[in-house]
Amino acid sequence: MSQSIQVAAFYHFGPVPPDALERLSTSLEAKGHDLDLKGLVIFASEGMNGTVSGREREAVLKWLDFASETLGFPKFQPKWSETTDWPFRKFKIRLRDEIVTLGKPEVKPLAPGSSTHLSPEAWNRAMESEDCVIVDTRNWYETRIGTFKGAIDPKLNEFHEFDEYLEAAPLPKDKKVLIFCTGGIRCEKAIVEMHNHGFKNVFQLDGGILNYLEKFPNRNFEGECFVFDNRVAVDQELKASVQYTLCPHCGQPADQKIACLHCDSEAQICITCSPDPSKHPCSK
Repeated sequence: MSQSIQVAAFYHFGPVPPDALERLSTSLEAKGHDLDLKGLVIFASEGMNGTVSGREREAVLKWLDFASETLGFPKFQPKWSETTDWPFRKFKIRLRDEIVTLGKPEVKPLAPGSSTHLSPEAWNRAMESEDCVIVDTRNWYETRIGTFKGAIDPKLNEFHEFDEYLEAAPLPKDKKVLIFCTGGIRCEKAIVEMHNHGFKNVFQLDGGILNYLEKFPNRNFEGECFVFDNRVAVDQELKASVQYTLCPHCGQPADQKIACLHCDSEAQICITCSPDPSKHPCSK
């Protein structure tokens, strides 16, 4: 039986001196290698966002504690899941201008502890008993494989399009609006953008879909949750998807079975590529 790989998704917005980013990233990456971890961490002067995995949860926690202490951040509160295969091939820290790319580094999240964060329990109550508008802030290929019941899909290709969507969307500004994403980080900036567009009664799902599924599998979220690693998605039990692989032609979630035109082996491609016979080989 394969040993479970422990996977932790986390983020924190907090100032980091720009001239210290490279030095700190070298130290943090070396620590990850020492602990035999694999993952991807986005690091910027506004904070840190990442997913880290290891054979032992203790090793992952050691790195998270080392990172928070090194950066002077509060102790990370990760969302945990498990898988039988490594979700990443190596451990890497990448320097970026933003830890979630809105394209507006000047947009800062609301103060920690803001009343705009709804627990999964409060989210359920609002969904099930209040007159709300629910908006999925993720990209279209994420929403296609799973989303909350009744949620509006803005059909974004990238997050920086959210501002343009708000300009044109016929969303009522007098109603309560619920927004959500995978782990909560995208909503930290999306809610500020909505305030800037005149939406004042906006609330986000604290910890995102990952936090919700940990407490309420098979309740109000339907389908699977896309994740940006080799698992492709996690199911209602936060287990690695058995339904989806990555499409060899476009990299989107794929569940359309084909027989390769060249080697006749079984493969999977995405629903967008499947109508095109030229995309029926098992690889590019």
